[in-house]
Amino acid sequence: MSDRTLTEAPAAPASSRHVDAGDEGYSKDLKSRHINMIAIGGAIGTGLFLGAGGRLADAGPSLAIAYAVCGVFAFFVVRALGELVLYRPSSGAFVSYAREFMGEKGAYTAGWLYFLNWSTTTVADITAAATYAHFWSLFTDVPQWVLAFIALAIVLTANLISVKYFGEMEFWFSLVKVAALVIFLIVGIWLVATSHEIGGHTPGLSTVTDNGGIFPSGMLPMLLVIQGVVFAYASVELCGVAAGETENPEKIMPKAINSIMWRVGLFYVGSVVLLALLLPYTAYSSDQSPFVTVFDKLGVPGAAGVMNLVVLTAALSSLNSGLYSTGRILRSMALSGSAPKFTGVMNKGKVPYGGVLFTAAFGVAGVGLNYFMPEDAFEIVLNFASLGILGTWGMVMLCSLFFWRRAQEGRLERPAYQLPWAPYTQIVTLAFLLAVLVLMWCDGGVGRTTVMFVPLIGAALVAGWFLVRGRVAELATSRR
Repeated sequence: MSDRTLTEAPAAPASSRHVDAGDEGYSKDLKSRHINMIAIGGAIGTGLFLGAGGRLADAGPSLAIAYAVCGVFAFFVVRALGELVLYRPSSGAFVSYAREFMGEKGAYTAGWLYFLNWSTTTVADITAAATYAHFWSLFTDVPQWVLAFIALAIVLTANLISVKYFGEMEFWFSLVKVAALVIFLIVGIWLVATSHEIGGHTPGLSTVTDNGGIFPSGMLPMLLVIQGVVFAYASVELCGVAAGETENPEKIMPKAINSIMWRVGLFYVGSVVLLALLLPYTAYSSDQSPFVTVFDKLGVPGAAGVMNLVVLTAALSSLNSGLYSTGRILRSMALSGSAPKFTGVMNKGKVPYGGVLFTAAFGVAGVGLNYFMPEDAFEIVLNFASLGILGTWGMVMLCSLFFWRRAQEGRLERPAYQLPWAPYTQIVTLAFLLAVLVLMWCDGGVGRTTVMFVPLIGAALVAGWFLVRGRVAELATSRR
C-alpha cells in the first residue's frame, strides 16, 4: 500500500498493526532489576572511564559542559525510543520501527548503521580492556592483542548461553560501576571539602582558577571533544532493545528511562567536575583512566588497582551489551532479508547466536588492529563508532518524527509516555547530530579522515541494498 493511499484514507487511532518476524522466539527472562541496571550501564561506559582522561587533558574543566549538553540530547533520543517501545515493544527496536514508518530501506539503513556503531565499539572495548590490564605488572609483558582476544572470548562465551546470563552479567557489571562511582564521588567530595593533598597538590576551586579557568585553551577544544563525548553515551538505547525480552515493558521502561537524566547529571557531570577540582587538567592523559590517576596519586595502597578493576569491568560491560544488542538487531534484519541468513539463527537458549558471532568476528579484526597499531587503535575505532552512533540516533529521531506525524494524521495513538515538545525536539536533535559531524571535520586528523569515509559508507550501503533488495521483496511478498 502506498503512502498516498494511506494519507487519503487514515485509519482510526489504534495500537500498532505491524508484526515483526524478528520479535518471535525470544524468552521473556529479563526482569525489572535487569532493565534498570541495563539502563544505568548504558549511561556509564568506556567513554567515561577511559575516554574522559584524554578529553580532560584537551578541553580542561569545560568537559563537564560538553557532557551536560550531550547528555540532554542522549536523553531526548532514549525518551523518543521509549515512546516507540511503549507503542510496540520489539527486540528489533529502532530497526523494527524504521521498517514500520520508513519501509525496508529505512530498516536496512538503521540496522547497518547500528552494526557499524557496535562492531567498532566492540573493538574499542577490547582495546580498553587490554589497556586497563596493562596497569598490573602481571600483564605488562603480555601483548595488547592477546589481552584483547581473551576479553572478547570471555564475554562472547557468556553471551551465547542465554539472555538470563546476559542479564545477570550486565546487572552485576552495572552494580560494580555504580558502586565505584558513588564511592569516588563520596571520596572526591571529602578530599575537596578537607583540602586533602593529592600527589603534592591541594584540591579545590583554585585547581581550576589557577590553571586557566574553565576554558584553559578557549571554547574550541570543548567543542571539538564533543564527538568523543557522544561516544560516551553510545549505549543509552540498549534498554529499548532489551524491552523486547521483558514482561510488562509498559511498567518498567518509563521508570528506567526517566532515571537516565539524573544519572547523567550525577555520574557524568558530577564526576568530571570533581576530577577537575581534584587535580589540574594537565595531570590526566588518554592512556590511563582519570579515576585511576586520582587514586594513584592519592597513594592509598591498592586503591588504584581496585579502581582499575572497576574500569576494566566497565569495558567488559560495554562489550557484553554490544554483542547482545547487535545479535537482536541483525536477527530482525535477517528475517526481513537485509542481513545474511545465518545471523537470524537462534540456539536452544533462544539466543540469536549467528548475529552475536558475526559481531564478534569484527572484534577479532580489532584484535589484529591491536597487534599492528596498539597505540592508535582506541582513537581510530572511537571515531568510526561515533559515526555509527550519529547515524543510529538520527534514525531513532526520524522514526519518532514519522511516528508523531502519523499520530497527528489520526492513524495511530501516541502512548501516555511521550517525547516532550515534539516535533521540535526531534528537529533540534537532528540539527545537533549534524553539527557534531561538522565538528569532527573541523577537528582535523583522525576525525576529519573519519568524516571523509562518510561517502564510502553511503556507497557501501547503496551497493548492499542492491544486493539484498530482491530477497527483501521476496520475503515481504511471502509475509503478505
